[in-house]
Amino acid sequence: MSSAIGDVVAGASPARFCRGAPRGEGPFSMDRVVAGTVAGRAGESRRRNRLIAPRALKFLGPAFVVSVAYMDPGNFATNITAGSRFNYSLLWVLLWSNVFAIFLQCQSAKLGIATGVSLPEHCRRLFSKPVNWVLWAVGVVAAMATDLAEFMGGALGFYLLFRIPVFWAALLTGVVSFLILALDRYGQEMVELAITSLVGVIGVAYVIELFLARPDWSLIAFHTLVPRVDRHSILIATGMLGATVMPHVIYLHSHLVQSRRNATMEAMREHLFMEKLDVLVAMNAAFAINSAMVVVSAATFHSRGIAVDSIELAHETLTPLLGGLSGAAFAVALLASGLSSSAVGTLAGQIIVDGFVGLKMPAWAQRLLTMVPAIVVLSLRADPVTTLVLSQVMLSFVLPAAIVPLLVVTGRADVMGPFVDGKLVRVSGWTIAGLIIALNLALVCSLV
Repeated sequence: MSSAIGDVVAGASPARFCRGAPRGEGPFSMDRVVAGTVAGRAGESRRRNRLIAPRALKFLGPAFVVSVAYMDPGNFATNITAGSRFNYSLLWVLLWSNVFAIFLQCQSAKLGIATGVSLPEHCRRLFSKPVNWVLWAVGVVAAMATDLAEFMGGALGFYLLFRIPVFWAALLTGVVSFLILALDRYGQEMVELAITSLVGVIGVAYVIELFLARPDWSLIAFHTLVPRVDRHSILIATGMLGATVMPHVIYLHSHLVQSRRNATMEAMREHLFMEKLDVLVAMNAAFAINSAMVVVSAATFHSRGIAVDSIELAHETLTPLLGGLSGAAFAVALLASGLSSSAVGTLAGQIIVDGFVGLKMPAWAQRLLTMVPAIVVLSLRADPVTTLVLSQVMLSFVLPAAIVPLLVVTGRADVMGPFVDGKLVRVSGWTIAGLIIALNLALVCSLV
């Protein structure tokens, strides 16, 4: 016995130690050691995965609130127009817009987690007062353009479902959005749950639409991967970008993550990892819903040579073509989109108004500030689709005013500490900013 122990201590091979035992047998055979090691690692991996799931649930929520902005009524207008006029050819815009959105929302979340301060507040601390007033003005314009889409969508949803006059339906949309935000007295998680539930309604509605439309999946795959744009489609492509990568939620995400923040380094790293998972799930869900809007419009309208120039026409045409279930699903999705995005717009407006210049305003006053243009447009009976598309194009033009400050702040080591952007992240971020600015300039050139 002592000789055997001495052999092991001296480095004797396991085969010698187990001499006399056939291969794979004996209490210390290599096969058993390896099998035990593999089984132990597999068990550890399973235990780790079981632990990640409940931890991830604790962090899910902020990105789903943000994702509402990526499927608001402005998206309905741009996506329906894109599908009915250009078939599936602009699906690639949604794919790349989603890639941009994932990157930017991860950056915004990282800023809030690493510092405990929102992007507008950082701008107030780091930039001069004139710069902050310009950023504030641009942010308010973005909030107004966003509200225009949200109120119009909610109003049209109420009108299509219940025949409530559009003006009064818009006011009802505002009331419901305030009620959703009033849930905050029970904790931010209640607001997140309410908004995520409305996102689920939109998703279910478009699963029904896809099933009824029966699109050409091979063409969908081709146009999702192969970019194509011309002078006729660039306006809609820019609107799709503005409707998908929205500036107000870049500001908002850095605020929403703070309710779950723990200032220890280990906790912040775990929080950032979990929030990236939150972003991936929420943004890809939004991408799927946006793509479904284009696909349903192309398969239903473009394939029959129908030019859809209003949301009401889209609803009325869906019913005879695909049945009453399709028309009802469309109206329900539009209403859920208007109500949820209106609540998110209110929340973002509070962050923008207070953050950049420290201007303290009651929530109702902030809401009125951004609601007025929407109410005026609705009272003038402007064409909904044209108004919505133009509002999303405007958002594309103000988008750099959110992206550039974000990249400047997350690139500063004195602000971010160990979470400062690396070289690859900086290059990726500025490339995205450059592409968005280039697309906006291309639109201007095409209109001159």
